[in-house]
This record gives sequence, structure tokens and C-alpha cells, in this order.
Amino acid sequence: MTTADNVQEIDRRMNGRLFGLSWSHFLNDGAANYLPGILPAVLISLHEPVKMAGVLMAALMIGQALQPLMGWIADRVGGRSLIIIGLLSSSLGGALLGVAHYAWVFIGLLLLIGVGSSLFHPQALAVVRSMAQTRQGLTTSVFLVGGELGRGIWPTVASFVVVHHGISSLWIFAVPALITIPFLMRFAPKLPAKRTHGNPIHINEHLAPMSLLIGYTGLRALMTFGLVTFVPILWKVYGGTLVGGASIITTMLVIGVIGNLGGGHLADRFGRRPVLVISAFLSAVLIPVLAHVSGAWIWVIAAIVGIFLFLSASTTVLIGQDIFPENRSMGSGIALGFSNGIGAVLVLVIGLWVTDQNVLTVFWILAGAGLISALLGLLIPRSVVGRNA
Repeated sequence: MTTADNVQEIDRRMNGRLFGLSWSHFLNDGAANYLPGILPAVLISLHEPVKMAGVLMAALMIGQALQPLMGWIADRVGGRSLIIIGLLSSSLGGALLGVAHYAWVFIGLLLLIGVGSSLFHPQALAVVRSMAQTRQGLTTSVFLVGGELGRGIWPTVASFVVVHHGISSLWIFAVPALITIPFLMRFAPKLPAKRTHGNPIHINEHLAPMSLLIGYTGLRALMTFGLVTFVPILWKVYGGTLVGGASIITTMLVIGVIGNLGGGHLADRFGRRPVLVISAFLSAVLIPVLAHVSGAWIWVIAAIVGIFLFLSASTTVLIGQDIFPENRSMGSGIALGFSNGIGAVLVLVIGLWVTDQNVLTVFWILAGAGLISALLGLLIPRSVVGRNA
């Protein structure tokens, strides 16, 4: 076999593993994020008011705040076990939601899903970065696309399942993960375990850029979770169907894949700061528009919002990893998971105040969060934003 053949074989294996990890991300984030598509039906099933929507979404997402801790553990233990355990926990938790008839049981399962997602993401993101020698923004985007497609497609699929077969049929969503896990155990790349007394984490040195990044991504998480929570509620208030509301979320998240891939490419080519600012600012401008348009324009604006909302997704993960070069899993956990936990808490606070009569105001709050996020994007130090590698 020639050198060229060897290189092609290595590339083929790497692409296959990247696809496998992206597929696993699709399954994990699908199981962990289909709740918004059936949220109105869940509230009716549990006999709970609209304000409970924020509580349920917060319970689902708050566990992701553990991602920095899980990232630290992932770097210490190495391997791929947290990817597998995380996917299993998210999928089984998502499957059991259909047989939870009490709010406290439902919330407990949502917390399990959140912890599973926290286990999955830091180690998976670190593995993906270890596979990419060049074009790390694009490679990370390919992995993140799997998760975005899962988050986008599963809400509408779940709404179809609930409408035609009832909530108890949600168990079916665990089947693909149970089939996939044996392949992960055999083919997923392994991370080397770091020394017990490895490089120290310089928290004081990283405090300023870390705080700005958490602020940026936390507000982006608020915009994302706020939209997926309250768009279906607003649609129901206007007399829409369960599947119709879910399809708006699916449109936003699936078309958002374009933004993720495009954002990774643009960051590799033009730098990270323009991507951060454009993503936040244009999302802020378009969110109120989404709440006020009607007809087919709802899906058109939802698609455009998705593109700009996720334009900065891979960029913030890479910035988090560059802030913490001594522990990249923890860096990605802060950029993705801890910030999602902050966004979840903010959705909870807003949700406790929301009624059918004032739900429209939520979208102006989300727009304000986007403008503040854009400002924070301008303030993140050049020492981390200026890196394209």
C-alpha cells in the first residue's frame, strides 16, 4: 500500500468515526430535547398551568450545568465511557417520560436526561477536536450539526407520535440508541487519561475571558431555550395545533444547521469575533419579528433566526477550549453545558411570570438578551478570540 493509500485509509476511518459521533450526538440531543414539541400536551396530561412550562424546561436543562465537572472527570479518566453512559442515560430518560404520570416523577426523569447530556458532551467534543489536525472549526461544526438535527427533528416526530399513538409510545425513541451503543463501544476513539497530578487549572488567569464567554453563551442559551419553550405556547394561544407548533421549532433548529456549518467556516476564514457579534445581534433583531408575523412567514423567519442563532455555536466551543488549554473537556463544558444551565435558570424565572395573556412579552426579553450578548462578544479578549486554530 502506498503512502497516498495510507493517507486515504486514515481519512476514511476518521470521517467514519466523525459521522458515528455526529450520529450519536443526533440521538443524544434528540432524546434530550424533544420535550418542547409535546410541551402543551404534557401540561394538559399533568394538569399543570402554562407557568409550569418554564419549570419543566429548566429541569431538563439545569443538569447541563454539570458539564465543566464532567469535562474535568473526562480528561482524568480518558477513554470513551462517559460518551456511552451519557447517551444511554439521555435515551432511557427520554423513553420513560411517556409513563411518568406525576409531575415530580417527570421532573426527576428530566434531571436524569440533563445529567446524561452532561456526561456525553465534554468527552465527545474533546474526542472530535483530537481527531482534527486542521480546520477545527469545520470539524467541530460537523459534530455539532448532529446535535442540532436531533434537537430540530425530534420535537416534530415526538408530536406526531403523541398525536397518533399517545404519550406512552415515547419509549420507541430509546431503540436507535440501544442499537448504536455497541458500535460506539467498538469504534469510538479513546482519549488518553491525563496524569492525576497534571497541569494545574489557572482559574484566576482565565477568570475574565471565562466570565465573558459564560455571559455570551448563557444569554444565547436563554434565547434558544426561550424560543423552543414559548413558541409552541404562543402558537397554542393563537389556536394552533401541537404538530404545527413543533414544526416551527423543527424549522428553526434544522435550518440552523446552515448557520452552524457556515459559522465554523467563517470563523476559520475571517476570525471569531465577527461571527460572535453578527450571530447575537441579528438574532436579537429577528426574534420579535418571529413573534408578530403570521402565515407562512412564521416558518421563514424561524429558519432565518435558526441560522443566525447557531452561527456562533462551534466558535464558542473552541474559545472555551482555548481558554482552558490545560483541560479542553472542561473548557467545552463551560462553553456549552454550564452556560446552558444558566439559560435554563433564566427560562425558569421568566416562566414563573408567564401567562397566556403576556407570553408575547417574552420575545422582547429574549431580544434584549441578544443585544447584551452581542456587546459581550465585543469584549471577549483578543487573546482567545483572535485564534483561528
